[in-house]
Amino acid sequence: MASLHHKALDSISVSDIEALGIPASIALKLYKDVSEIINTHGPSSPQTWTLLSKRLLHPLLPFSFHQMMYYGCFRDFGTDPPAWSPDPEAAMLTNVGQFLERRGKELLGSTYKDPISSFSHFQEFSVSNPEVYWKTVLDEMSISFSVPPHCILSKNTSRPGGQWLPGAYVNPAKTCLTVNCKRTLDDVVIRWRDEGNDDMPVSSMTLEELRSEVWLVAHALNALGLDRGSAIAIDMPMTMESVAIYLAIVLAGHVVVSIADSFAPPEISTRLKISEAKAIFTQVITYFLP
Repeated sequence: MASLHHKALDSISVSDIEALGIPASIALKLYKDVSEIINTHGPSSPQTWTLLSKRLLHPLLPFSFHQMMYYGCFRDFGTDPPAWSPDPEAAMLTNVGQFLERRGKELLGSTYKDPISSFSHFQEFSVSNPEVYWKTVLDEMSISFSVPPHCILSKNTSRPGGQWLPGAYVNPAKTCLTVNCKRTLDDVVIRWRDEGNDDMPVSSMTLEELRSEVWLVAHALNALGLDRGSAIAIDMPMTMESVAIYLAIVLAGHVVVSIADSFAPPEISTRLKISEAKAIFTQVITYFLP
């Protein structure tokens, strides 16, 4: 609510700054600096606050001036201005930032400005228009349904809040391994460094290489003749092999039971019994005693 009790940046005068106990000469200099930033970036853009905080604000100025700048810049943001805003260039590189740059004007129309200042409007749109929003998100993520949903959200159900994607079937592992307009076989999909080899270069695996590993394990699982939906446990550290095994279990239509490799034998046994696992992936570790 504090932002509503402050003037917008472009309404602040030299006398307003002086009223905070700032000498007239310094107040005039601050006013000119603020006006210059506003003339270039507007009174309430993310760039405006970034420049204000970096160029003008410092501990020697009264805290009330910091508040005047902060709430003046975010006066139209709402009752709960952000405590921190990411760098605009960094925001553009996030998944949400790139999504908004591609589809922001389509969803929000002429009100769209940039990923940061339009984020609140975007959040409101996502809640008010779930059908449009989630269809767009699924398209952006290139989600491939084995059986497409009847709709995005069905209210004709006894479930609280409705039912999402009724009738849909999807294999997430298949989606992870599928080539689409944003991903090629040559793209690197996993990077790792083996434990204990901190001085070695970081290893990487392309989508084509990962697909080969996953398919190899998935075919081996199919050869076991297990019923679809069988529980299969993984008791291994987080390695590249574990990732391939996890995806292969899902791709083959089974259920993954994750077990931490640090668990003691009784704990592993308990989880295998509860899940009724039909198979388990593990590894043998050899210790050399002195």
